[in-house]
Formats: sequence, C-alpha cells, structure tokens
Amino acid sequence: MKKILALLALAASTQAFAAEELHLYNWNNYLSESAAKSFEAYCKCKLVQDYYGDNEELLAKLAAGAKGYDIVVPTGFAVDALIKQGKAQPLDKAQLPNFKNLNPGYLNSFFDKGNKYSAPYAFTTTLIGYNETKLKQLGLSDKVNSWALIFDPALLSKIKGKVTVLDSQRELISAALMYLGKPANSTNPADWKAARDVILKAKPYWAAFNNQSYIKELTVGNIYVAFGYSNDMFQAQQDAKKAKRAFALNFSLQKEGNTLSLDNFVVLKDAPRKDLAYKFINFMLDGKNAAGLTNEMGNGNPNAAAGKFVKTELTKIPAIFPTTTDLPRLQQLHDLNAKDRRELNKVWSEVKLK
Repeated sequence: MKKILALLALAASTQAFAAEELHLYNWNNYLSESAAKSFEAYCKCKLVQDYYGDNEELLAKLAAGAKGYDIVVPTGFAVDALIKQGKAQPLDKAQLPNFKNLNPGYLNSFFDKGNKYSAPYAFTTTLIGYNETKLKQLGLSDKVNSWALIFDPALLSKIKGKVTVLDSQRELISAALMYLGKPANSTNPADWKAARDVILKAKPYWAAFNNQSYIKELTVGNIYVAFGYSNDMFQAQQDAKKAKRAFALNFSLQKEGNTLSLDNFVVLKDAPRKDLAYKFINFMLDGKNAAGLTNEMGNGNPNAAAGKFVKTELTKIPAIFPTTTDLPRLQQLHDLNAKDRRELNKVWSEVKLK
C-alpha cells in the first residue's frame, strides 16, 4: 500500500509540474510571441495571457472578484488604485536581481514611492496614427501634429467615417482637455463639461470607439486616422509594410501635449503562483529581453540595460523615445478619488449615450 501511495504521490507531483502555469492579465500587443516562448522554455511552465484594452476594464474586472491572475500590467494611476484597494503584493526585491537594470528616472513615481509594489515594464504615448498617403491627398498632412484632427468638425468633415478613437474615458477626455489648453489631469467640472462638448461635436464624424481592432483597420486602409497607443501604431505601420500596402502609415505626437503611460508589473496579493511571477518579472527585466519589447513591439523602454540592444532607428522616433523638447508636454494620468470618479463617469455616460 505504501508503495502504491508513493507512486500516486509521484504521479501527482509530476502532473502538477507539467501543468504549471503563470497567468498574466496584460494589454493586447504588449508581449511578443518570441518573448513568451522564451520564458516558457526558461521556466518550463506555460504562460497563459488574458487581455484588456483599458485600465478601467482591468480595475473593474478585479473589483468584481476575478481570481487566478498572478501578474497584471497597469498604468501608473491604476497601480495607485490597486495599492489603495489592497490588491497589490509588496515586491520581494531579493527575487528580482535585474531590478537594478531599470532607469532611475522611471522609479519612485508619484503612484508608488520607492517602488514597493511595482516594477516599470514599458511606456507608450497616446497619440494620433494616420494614413500618411490619404491625408496628403486630402490636404491634411500638416494637421497631424494637433488634436484638432480628431476634434475639429471642419477638418473631420474631410475624413468623416474614417476616424476611430479609444473607448477610454480617461484617455479621450484627457485628449480633449489638452486640445482646449487644459491639464490632462484637471478635475474641474467646468473643464470636463467643455471636454464633453468638444467630444460630442466631433462624435458624429467618427466611425467608432475602438480599443481592439484599430491596428487592423488602419493596416487594411478602412480608416485614415486613429486615436490610440504608440506601440499599436508602430505595429500597424510594420504590418502595412509587410503587406506591401499602396499607402504609408505613420504616427506622431501632438503640439498641445500627450499622455505618457508608464506600465508596470504588479504581483497580485492573491496570486496563485508568486514564484513564477517573480521569475517572469526578473526574466523580462533582463536588458536583452527588455530590448525585444521595443524592437518587436515599438514600446518605449524604462530599462537602462536594454539601450545597447535597441535598434538605432527606433531611438529616433519621438513617439517611442520622446526628445527633451517633447518631454515637458507629456503628462501621466493620476488616480481619481471616489467623488471625482463618479462625476467623470456621469460625463462619460453623456458622451456615450448622446
């Protein structure tokens, strides 16, 4: 009997090892297939990913009681929210020797002083991507550096039905605020109402609120202008080149300012496999592995050790590596208190329902 029990225990342990899984709740287009496969080979485990298209979606799902995730990749203000909600696990830096590779300029941010809970992974800028060929034909190529291209009805009338915007209350309202010359983090009700009015005037000219498929829509030429994330625009540009489209895609920052999203690894307090979570974070903080994110996905990189591995041509794209001129115009979004969140939700409801 003891031998049988021993054999059953061995079989169970072998089965558990074979089924070892790390569950990552991540942004779409935020980890290359090659990086995922390399990590699986390294850890002898399976990496399972679910995806979200907006920080509010991530926060809502976790608030609703979603379980089973080990790591999430929230933007700064969402890190702040997770910490306040008691959902973030304090990091054991002893298990992250590659933490030393991070650029000090991206550490000790307002949302997590001392990086007690978060490890910077990547950053994007939220901007305008566009069909360079079509906009030149329509006489709009000199308008791409302004938010007017998605908010001014006079310009939109030339591209009606060929524009998509993010289905994100924080990002879209912040863009409208910057277009109006207001801070992206303004919580002044009058500013929010003004931003709402700008959006409602532009909305009839848009094709859709779209978080998920605007890369494809740009790539195949169905839309000419998209409001979205810099890494997604990079992906669309590369896909169009590979497909040898008869047009060129491009993306650029706006003169009124843009939001910069510093996205971070956070281990959840109820993570089933914290051991694998630390292995993954440390693996991705290796300089060469971190550089792959930029080279393959077009993300900005907070990893100093990645610099020597990043393709030189990418370091010259301001939307990926902002210049000293661009940096003062970039703003990170802050978390809202409960009262402001309720008020902004009301404004957003008016935007979506009217």
